Amino acid sequence: MKLRSESTDESRNSFNQGTNYRAYDYLGAHEETNGGKTGIVFRTWAPNAKGVSVVGDFNEWNNEANKMTKIDGGIWETFITEPKIKEFDIYKFAIFNEGQEVVLKIDPYAFHSETRPANASKIYNIEGYKWNDKKWIDKKNKTVQYNEPMNIYEVHAGSWRRYLDDNTFSYKKMSEELIPYVKEMGYTHIELMPLTEFPYDGSWGYQVTGYFSPTSRYGEPKDFMEFVDKCHQNDISVIMDWVPSHFPRDLHGLASFDGTPCYEYEDPRKGEHKEWGTLVFDYGRDEVISFLISSAMFWLEKYHIDGIRVDAVASMLYLDYNRNDGEWIANKDGGKENLEAVSFLQKLNMAIFSKFPSAIMIAEESTSWPLVTKPVDVGGLGFNYKWNMGWMNDMLHYMSLDPLYRPYNHENITFSFVYAFSENFILPISHDEVVHGKCSLIEKMPGTYEQKFAGLKLFIAYMMSHPGKKLNFMGTEFAQFKEWDYKSSLDWMLLDYPKHLSTHKFFKDINHFYLNNKPLWNIDFSWEGFSWISNDDYKQSVISFRRIDEKGDEIIVVCNFQPVLRENYSIGVPFAGTYAEIFSTEDKEYDGNGETNGKSIKSKDEDMHGYEQSISLTLQPLSAIYLKCVRKAPKKNKTTKSKTEASKKEATKKVKTVKAKEDGAKKRSVRQRVTSQSSNKSTLKKEDKTVKKGATSKRKKA
Repeated sequence: MKLRSESTDESRNSFNQGTNYRAYDYLGAHEETNGGKTGIVFRTWAPNAKGVSVVGDFNEWNNEANKMTKIDGGIWETFITEPKIKEFDIYKFAIFNEGQEVVLKIDPYAFHSETRPANASKIYNIEGYKWNDKKWIDKKNKTVQYNEPMNIYEVHAGSWRRYLDDNTFSYKKMSEELIPYVKEMGYTHIELMPLTEFPYDGSWGYQVTGYFSPTSRYGEPKDFMEFVDKCHQNDISVIMDWVPSHFPRDLHGLASFDGTPCYEYEDPRKGEHKEWGTLVFDYGRDEVISFLISSAMFWLEKYHIDGIRVDAVASMLYLDYNRNDGEWIANKDGGKENLEAVSFLQKLNMAIFSKFPSAIMIAEESTSWPLVTKPVDVGGLGFNYKWNMGWMNDMLHYMSLDPLYRPYNHENITFSFVYAFSENFILPISHDEVVHGKCSLIEKMPGTYEQKFAGLKLFIAYMMSHPGKKLNFMGTEFAQFKEWDYKSSLDWMLLDYPKHLSTHKFFKDINHFYLNNKPLWNIDFSWEGFSWISNDDYKQSVISFRRIDEKGDEIIVVCNFQPVLRENYSIGVPFAGTYAEIFSTEDKEYDGNGETNGKSIKSKDEDMHGYEQSISLTLQPLSAIYLKCVRKAPKKNKTTKSKTEASKKEATKKVKTVKAKEDGAKKRSVRQRVTSQSSNKSTLKKEDKTVKKGATSKRKKA
């Protein structure tokens, strides 16, 4: 039975052309009324299948009971009214391949799925949830997000917190526990590691089988809608990790869906990641483009997700990614760039921003690929944020060094500013940095037990003041010592220990300090928001800089990366006046020594670091402080200035007059000496003539 209509024909044609970005409304399983009868219409794309049928509990998994009809564009379709199918009934597609072998596949467009280890798709009506976040959406659409704070808390839903019997929290329980915690701690965004359905817990969600189905591990789809809704009601944005870079080989999934490479590249030199054991989407196939972009669009439209972090972008962009010579093929121009993937990412971002202008699209791109966050019309990929993996690697390397070696690696803390404003960067300390033997963040810090905590606070204070938006993985905020383990809860019992409790307090306070101080986030992507004071004191491992907002308000940051006390340490400052220490990692509340530079630091008329004024500070070992000019010295008024200038002119005039008189006297003296000498010579000549004349006269008389 063919369900033909003008709208379905248009949906099918645009799907085959790679321009149907709401393919989930057409493909999959949908309740419809046809010929006066209500039932479920099933559609799937399997162009090379020899036959397809729908099977499930409702027909006792009989391959012959509900066969589908192949229509145009490789799409199979059927409408089932009897036997009656109910919501939550499970089903699969029985795919007959070339050899008439039957493989049971899940519905790629299913809205709900069984919980692993079972894997069938479920009938589910995704409509009907009553949203209460209109105020949030209106506010978001009026806000320029780049000029606002972004402090992301990255979460793995299965291991953030668990019940005492080690069962995971549900979406509903996370609404009750996670949302108020995140709000209290001062985070602005929650980033969820993948919740698209996946079969293997150990993949952390990054090997996806259900691109339109929130994992059933934590509840049903509308429970997840409620979680997002409550986040918005508490002014928290929700970002979801999304994986269009590869998919697993599981038999029930997308791999060889119709008996042939369908969603993946046919050539294994493009179509598989051997290291990961996964397959690569065929970005040159129009139906795959429709599938993937529809998936991204689906989460923003149906679940009100605020943003998507696209995983493993580098693996998509490079044909030789993790491949040896002979294991990859060049593009049509002989290069290693996957031009089809580039085109896909550009189409993806253009589609998302055309529908959701305020969306957040983040690229996890680990190379120096240019223009990742620039518009497509200037050759960019079209994302609006990129993870700054270079900064992350440099800083974690630097912080893990014995302080003795930090002077020789000073560029690790300064090099990021060479490229800091080339993209819209997010500074990420993510789950990837606290697993697989890399140690937790606090365990990366060298030194004694106390120095580890001091180093952690110093690093976070530096990070929160560095240009760029922020991301920290769960557990960092109370200094979890062990590496993250997806199979167990975070070590919340550590909050019973003073050091961990004070670190938790530090994170909460610095998060709220960040939110309340505009210079730290208002201009994150331009030199207008940042200025070095000193970046070259490598011998003492000290840096200082200014963060500035659009109104000119600013905060000065000074970081001492050595476990050495620095007394009478001077830095240049932009204004004459009084400065105050407004935040310190050594505050007693954070188990620091409580030493402070106080609220009345007077500037001196001594040039330093290119400024006419300077201040003298005491820098505690392994510490960071934030300073603010709380009272600027009064500027000289115009009258005083004019009098001063007049006095200077008068003094200059007098000096010139005196000098002129002295010069004149010198010249007269010289002339007098010359005249006197000339007169004497003339007199001598006359006398000589008289003598000679007298002598001649005498000779004549004689």
